Amino acid sequence: MSHLSGRAVLFLKAIIFLIAAAHSSHAWASSNMPEVSLILPLYTGIPFLGVLLSIALLPILVPRFWRRFENILLGGWTILSLGMLLKILGDNFLGSTLFGVAVHEYLPFIILLTTLYIIGSGFYIRLKAKATPIANANFLLIGSLLASLIGTTGAAMLLLRPFIHMNQARTYRSHSIIFFIFIVANIGGCLTPLGDPPLFLGYLNGIDFFWPFQNLTLPFLITVFPLLIIYYGIDSWLIRKESVKIIPEHQLEKFSLEGKLNIILLAGVLTVLIGSNFVDFLPTYLILDQQVSLSHVLRDVILLILAFVSYRTTPASIHHHQHFSWGPILEVARVFAAIFITMIPLSIILRMGEVGPFSSLLHFTNTGHQPFIYFWLTGIFSAFLDNAPTYLIFFKMAGGNPDILMTTHTKILMAISLGAVFMGAMTYIGNAPNFMVRSIAKQSGIVMPSFLGYMGWSCCILLPLFVGVTLWLFW
Repeated sequence: MSHLSGRAVLFLKAIIFLIAAAHSSHAWASSNMPEVSLILPLYTGIPFLGVLLSIALLPILVPRFWRRFENILLGGWTILSLGMLLKILGDNFLGSTLFGVAVHEYLPFIILLTTLYIIGSGFYIRLKAKATPIANANFLLIGSLLASLIGTTGAAMLLLRPFIHMNQARTYRSHSIIFFIFIVANIGGCLTPLGDPPLFLGYLNGIDFFWPFQNLTLPFLITVFPLLIIYYGIDSWLIRKESVKIIPEHQLEKFSLEGKLNIILLAGVLTVLIGSNFVDFLPTYLILDQQVSLSHVLRDVILLILAFVSYRTTPASIHHHQHFSWGPILEVARVFAAIFITMIPLSIILRMGEVGPFSSLLHFTNTGHQPFIYFWLTGIFSAFLDNAPTYLIFFKMAGGNPDILMTTHTKILMAISLGAVFMGAMTYIGNAPNFMVRSIAKQSGIVMPSFLGYMGWSCCILLPLFVGVTLWLFW
């Protein structure tokens, strides 16, 4: 444990050192990358595919080899990607691009996740509830509503450990975590711009704050309630196979919440995230061809301070009950470092539009202008790439005029929004909290499916629902 803690301290020191240059959220990430005069060939995306296949297949086929050489393999794909970009684009562009990815995407991503992970671990919720199918389904429903208020990441970090604790006597638990990812960590965030980064990007680009609630409530209902019914059926079937001891009502723990200071800190996180995008009086500096806003540097520094306060003030007893360790956040930081870097070529190719390798596909989207096309293309890219910049790309392809998109082309804006939010649930890397939820569940002793195993669940359960959404709303 001391060795792990030492690594965690070094990791946090590195973040603090780099935070001096850290800056905006995904909105800046999609707009501040230097222009590309060369056409990137499609094969530059091979390292990203290699990272995905390594994560998906090697833990199943050669688990011991993967555990031993995971860092080496991920590092190898990362170096291969950097080598390709260096040869094609040159060192100046590559340096600027890497700096942009670090300060606009990776560091804010990791800092926010780390902050929410630490603050979420500072709560200890005792629930007076049996882990029955109806109680679990109600918990997921509450989580889906909370996700739109404090974000999918915030809701996931706040509710995951109480949900795990509530189900600790159950034999079959992995299906509950999978549906937790589906509902709380993804689909539940579609009702407000605070729920998921793609919708917040839309808000920053002129979409009315209440537009998601007014237009996405029906898709939310026709997706979440069937999911809850499916979950209830699966959980009811599995609980009959278990020898779960029914605890008498009077022996259940009374509801209690410890670590109440973290409620204030969590509110501080939300205030900082919202307010940082409206503090426009602070200067912006040009560093390595990247716009670095002092307001966003301040944002990330405050987030780290809030995380530090939470960590130092949370009693050791709560961390013990929560099985707190640095392992999950370190795993996410390591894996997503490789993903963010190897994803650079595909992000550039997408921004090339009509002159890039995806030109035919993008031309088809633009000329067809059919909502179902936007829904599925936005969704497919969001499942494997970052859903926030994917949203912005297709938002601009649809014209980028918020007044027109909210009126004449409402269906298209709905399709782009739902594709980005909903299909982030298709893979572990589709949305920020997915991989974190998996890591915390594994740490708690829950056997989680592999990358492909999870996709088996998502394809069998989510894809039919998404087809239904398409036929009902967009066809």
